Amino acid sequence: MVEALLCDIDGTLVESNWLHAQAWQVAFAEMGIDLELEDVRRQIGKGGDELIPVFVPWWKRKHVEESLKAYRSFVFRQDYLPQVRPFPLVREFVQRVQAADIRFALATSANRQEIDDYRKIANIDDLVEEQTSADDASKAKPHPDIFSATVHRLKLQAKHCIALGDTPYDAEAAGLAGVRTIGLTTGGWSKQELMDAGCVEVYDGIADLLEHFEESALVRSGLRL
Repeated sequence: MVEALLCDIDGTLVESNWLHAQAWQVAFAEMGIDLELEDVRRQIGKGGDELIPVFVPWWKRKHVEESLKAYRSFVFRQDYLPQVRPFPLVREFVQRVQAADIRFALATSANRQEIDDYRKIANIDDLVEEQTSADDASKAKPHPDIFSATVHRLKLQAKHCIALGDTPYDAEAAGLAGVRTIGLTTGGWSKQELMDAGCVEVYDGIADLLEHFEESALVRSGLRL
């Protein structure tokens, strides 16, 4: 049976993907790299160490990487964090998960400060049992480190956990850690794109998953391990 839900947060519990994309777009522009917003948005879900190489050539990367990440963080906190809102029924969903005796943990490429902010925004601060951020792993998504670390902290086996995320990078990272993934389209990716990345099923968002909770991979007998 499923013993724990390993949940992403950006684009999954809070509506932030496009805001992160805008912050990165501004930061890249400051470095003289002009990018289309959608091109950046399609990289959101990766850690900064994985996102930056997509747009910065190797010979230039070490000269701009740290300043890019720092400036992006500053821009996001100053201009975009106040705009982040929770998706509907997030707290109710987490409570339903825990009522089903499924442990709830966060597994995200966000940094610790952002997680602390999001937990308050989503009104789940008191419901999170464990969390793993980009600060706790040597490599961020789409590498498996964050999910593997969360499984280890929960003292569970990967086969008894399931991930919840909104990007192909969540599914790829979780899959490499031996964890199945439920996908949500709230991050801007289509159902087909998420299924192609390895999701076992896809919903329109947290509210949709909550409505179909008893039919989902979290509890459906055909998908129990």
